Amino acid sequence: MTEARTGRAVVTSAIVVMAVILNRMGVLQKGGVGAAVQVSAAIAMVLFIEQ
Repeated sequence: MTEARTGRAVVTSAIVVMAVILNRMGVLQKGGVGAAVQVSAAIAMVLFIEQ
């Protein structure tokens, strides 16, 4: 796995974990968590396909 792929995997996971943490703290609603997960997954998929 290249450094770019590793970085994308780490960053995408960090975004998802942070969204869940913010949801549990009451800062982010479930719709926001879903949007954050979908957008980060879509960006990771596009970057993976383009590489």
